Amino acid sequence: MNKYLRQLFTAVVALFVILGLSSTIIMAVRANALNNDPRNARSLYHQLGAYRGAILASDGTVMAKSEPVNDAFKYLRTYSNGPLYAPVTGFFSINQTADRGLEASRSMLLNGEADSLIWQRAKAMLTGATNQGASIETSIDPKLQQVAYDQLGTRDGAAVAIEVSTGRILAMVSTPSYDPNKLATHDTKAASQAYNELSAGQNSPLINRATSQLYPPGSTFKTIVASAALETGEYQTDTKIPAGAGYTLPGTATQLPNAEHQADGVNGQISLQEAVAWSSNTAFAQLGVKLGASKVSDMATKLGFGSTITIDGTESTGTPMTATASTFPSDPTDDKLALASIGQGDTTATPLQMAMVAQAIANNGKLMQPTLVDRVRAADLTVLSQTKPQTMANAFNKDSADKLTTMMESVVTEANPQLAINGIKVAAKTGTAQIGTDNSAIDGWVIGFAPADDPQIAVAVLLHNTDVYGSLAAGPIMRAMMQEALQQ
Repeated sequence: MNKYLRQLFTAVVALFVILGLSSTIIMAVRANALNNDPRNARSLYHQLGAYRGAILASDGTVMAKSEPVNDAFKYLRTYSNGPLYAPVTGFFSINQTADRGLEASRSMLLNGEADSLIWQRAKAMLTGATNQGASIETSIDPKLQQVAYDQLGTRDGAAVAIEVSTGRILAMVSTPSYDPNKLATHDTKAASQAYNELSAGQNSPLINRATSQLYPPGSTFKTIVASAALETGEYQTDTKIPAGAGYTLPGTATQLPNAEHQADGVNGQISLQEAVAWSSNTAFAQLGVKLGASKVSDMATKLGFGSTITIDGTESTGTPMTATASTFPSDPTDDKLALASIGQGDTTATPLQMAMVAQAIANNGKLMQPTLVDRVRAADLTVLSQTKPQTMANAFNKDSADKLTTMMESVVTEANPQLAINGIKVAAKTGTAQIGTDNSAIDGWVIGFAPADDPQIAVAVLLHNTDVYGSLAAGPIMRAMMQEALQQ
């Protein structure tokens, strides 16, 4: 009898262990997967029925909030001036998981489920009050965001502005944009139709062109080659380097020309400063080959190329917002290195990446971690977290940064006076990347910062598939953004 009782007792204990393990797996290990399963209707009602915190601009402007509605979901997510802020906010939808913007990167805080909000949840439970998510205060300047958005208009492009000393993103615009309100509707049929229309094709407005699309950076990449040259200690602003009206790519019959005759230099030579000012293709192609792939690649890597850049959030707060890794070719042949050194060929970059390059030059060679959130507040207004500036890399020294600044100033004073701002020194580098079949179209670029003698704002602007030089396509947008930022 005792034998059978022992066996029964052992079986009962084993069943309890199995039950405990399965419960643990379901409640802990698989909790996120089950909660995110689109078939989980209970989770859907729980998420949409939560009072989601607001997303705010730096001046308190409400970009996204939850409003009470008289339906089964209780609250509707609404976006004021939705298309303007869509690249920042992302969207919260009844039938699509939040997978971009702050709605994704700070999802656990916004819906009140983050570990840091445990006391707020307990307090709400004890008092019978509605559990409210945290509010997210961003670094976005609404006036600057509006100027960039208006300037880009209906064209395919992006603009990014960064505070030089901190890395705070002051504006991030992607066009064409979309209205998140169409995806936030509680009409599931309408939301699905809107998503299907917006997500169709390679030119979907859901793509944040500032962070998630790669483009050949054209001559803006010459700032990186110039910084690599300066860091060797063998080059100064007045150092003469080979140029010429044309350059035959090594091992090929392909002739590389210049766009301006001033870029040819004199007797096949040009100073490094003049090569930057007049954007000499023949000079920088040869300079890249002379420096070697390792030096150019190392500098690009220090400035952020080759790595996915986290803009906001962690796995504990949601789905981090990241920028696609910009690329520089690995072990290229000399002909490909020559093209890569003028921002063509296999060199690609996001607009955010090139804004970071401008920021580093303006900040004495110190590359700052780009951030989008200044602070997070609980519903009772207590500060849960505050973002502090972080250095990503010391890409080059102050002396090199000063020389780069001087050379970029000459881009404006000598070659592109239309980019000048009265009473303010502007440092810039334009770029015109050839794209498409037979190089029939252009990606127009400009990067820069101002004031050049006391940098406050760094900017990158891209216009995709345009038909004029970057200085003419993107230049006026950068100028307008700088004027708006510096008059405040």
